[in-house]
Amino acid sequence: MAFRSTIWLAALLSAAFAPSAPASDTPRAVVELFTSQGCSSCPPADRVLAEFARERDVVALTLPVDYWDYLGWKDTLASPVFSARQRAYGYVRGDRQVFTPQMVVNGGPVCIGSDREQVEEKIVEASTGDRLPVAIRLAEEGAMLTIAVAGQDGRPDVPAAAEVWVLPVMREREVTITKGENRGKLMRYVNVVRSLLRIGSWSGAPARYEIPLATARPPEADSYVVLLQETRGVKPGRILGAAKGPGL
Repeated sequence: MAFRSTIWLAALLSAAFAPSAPASDTPRAVVELFTSQGCSSCPPADRVLAEFARERDVVALTLPVDYWDYLGWKDTLASPVFSARQRAYGYVRGDRQVFTPQMVVNGGPVCIGSDREQVEEKIVEASTGDRLPVAIRLAEEGAMLTIAVAGQDGRPDVPAAAEVWVLPVMREREVTITKGENRGKLMRYVNVVRSLLRIGSWSGAPARYEIPLATARPPEADSYVVLLQETRGVKPGRILGAAKGPGL
């Protein structure tokens, strides 16, 4: 499916969307938890992620990985795409560290996902201010989702090249584990990512993108998150902007 991407002149963007979201609507952080149903040390981190999901200014995402499936329980929500994303982050950082529960903050610093204090420290470390630097506004119009991304405005701390991604999200799922290290446990997951969809590139100017709502919110998801993320070659880099869909 071809997605439509159009760069607007600043005046036109201002007429249809505010050029920047109010500070209260712009997240301070995106936290990605790489977890597994087959990992005995992951349940505390899953609970920490759920706590962050209740914070209005944090985008909290669960990305279940599949590389522990051989231990006796196949993760029912996992995707090799999420495992590849976690490895790509490690490659960009240069440490190649891949473990669960691992939390990645704003596409950069990592920490043990169950250590909330450490996560908060990494949020401060990953921030250039109290909010992500590029504002994103969302609007559902009929059967379409419109994404308006603000401009770079010549800021030296914001690269003039990034990509726009839509992540369909399942708000909550409970899973009963019958085998493996977590046998007998009822696990609760929140904001579970179902796929990673590249929508288009961003060159630093105000831009508008349109995709079908059915793409952002397919049957296996009930909301979505939009990310503006720097790329390092073909690897994911720093997250520059983010916005939550309804209900998140």
